[in-house]
Amino acid sequence: MERVAEIKRETRETKVVVRLNLDNATEIDISTGIPFFDHMLHSMAFHGGLGLMIRAEGDLEVDFHHTVEDVGLVLGDAFFRIFDQSGKINRFGFAVIPMDDALSEVVVDVGGRPYLHYVADYAQPTVGKFDISLLREFFYALSIRARINLHINVRYGINAHHIAESIFKALGRALRAAYTPSNSSVTGISTKGLI
Repeated sequence: MERVAEIKRETRETKVVVRLNLDNATEIDISTGIPFFDHMLHSMAFHGGLGLMIRAEGDLEVDFHHTVEDVGLVLGDAFFRIFDQSGKINRFGFAVIPMDDALSEVVVDVGGRPYLHYVADYAQPTVGKFDISLLREFFYALSIRARINLHINVRYGINAHHIAESIFKALGRALRAAYTPSNSSVTGISTKGLI
């Protein structure tokens, strides 16, 4: 049985639908109205082997902020629903990915305790029309709603596009590793017996 979640969220600012499939990556179809953000999410899904459909409509004429944050919230909800329903997983995931001049490290702990550690120094504040500071809002929303520890460290990089892309590729790989079903005979994924 495939691990799938579909979540919808509608507010006065945004309308977001996410369908996440952790076991069938044949569908990657992302449309948020923000081309650079779509590109990053597509990279994350492709390199993480995630089936991901995202449809988002937002008040882009005001700012990209609401759409970026709400996509993070809904995607986080989808990851949490799958975790809540699917049983044993590896729990921890780690990836270090280069993109030309940039090298990023992402570590994930699906431990029920949300936390974001994010260290990234971008030489340029925007990529096209996209304010690069909005990426933190996405990562924060994702970590809170998925209830994961998410540690992102950019080791180095010159080009903001390359830095962001290396993060999203590493994020996809780390999420894939963390949510991979566990074959361990040990009951639970915590020494406490419960997360």
